[in-house]
Amino acid sequence: MGPTLDFLTLLPYVSELVRGLTTTVILTVVTTLSGIALAVVVVYLRLHGRPWTRFGMGSYVEITRNTPFIVQLFFIFFGLPGLGIEIDAITAAFLAMTLNLAAYSAEILRAGINATAQGQLEAARALGMTRLQSYRHVVLVPAFARVYPALISQSIIVMLGSAVVSQISVFDLTYAANFVQSRNFRSFEVYLLITLVYLLLAFVMRRAFMLAGKRLFAYQQGEQR
Repeated sequence: MGPTLDFLTLLPYVSELVRGLTTTVILTVVTTLSGIALAVVVVYLRLHGRPWTRFGMGSYVEITRNTPFIVQLFFIFFGLPGLGIEIDAITAAFLAMTLNLAAYSAEILRAGINATAQGQLEAARALGMTRLQSYRHVVLVPAFARVYPALISQSIIVMLGSAVVSQISVFDLTYAANFVQSRNFRSFEVYLLITLVYLLLAFVMRRAFMLAGKRLFAYQQGEQR
């Protein structure tokens, strides 16, 4: 007789699973906002900064995009204390996820900015806009509209990758699953449930951002028509 599924064994651990889910959602929301905000700064400094800032931002982007996220997380949490910089687990997770998302988002934004017609920039300068005003109104907003779907996908990738923060004892959804499995030994039920929760999170996150994008960039869509 084959094994039977018993999801009722998970009921005593609902509070732990909800706690882990809450941590994952908070991590995702905060790092999405902070990561994209940092990406805007990185792109501006990389395109319009001094030579040393362009080199520094370019190096940061390349190093981040070409090293594993878990190594970046371990460097921040385990490595920085060697320099006397003590960071708690949740702060290390926020920092690692933000820096990772910012590096990838900066490249996505840079591609959108490079698609801006040079004539639009010249027109903005002719109207008396400063470089910062031109960057904000003429370059940045249309670039966001162009690459918004790609930014959403990257944010979802970071959310899914956040599962590794359980390795530094952040009580996220994956940590909660490991905790429950170690108590009731129902591995299949636990990880099937967590898989479905991550799938639902990705779907809800994509839908929510797409709806927000339709409102934020409605005038851009009108102009394209």
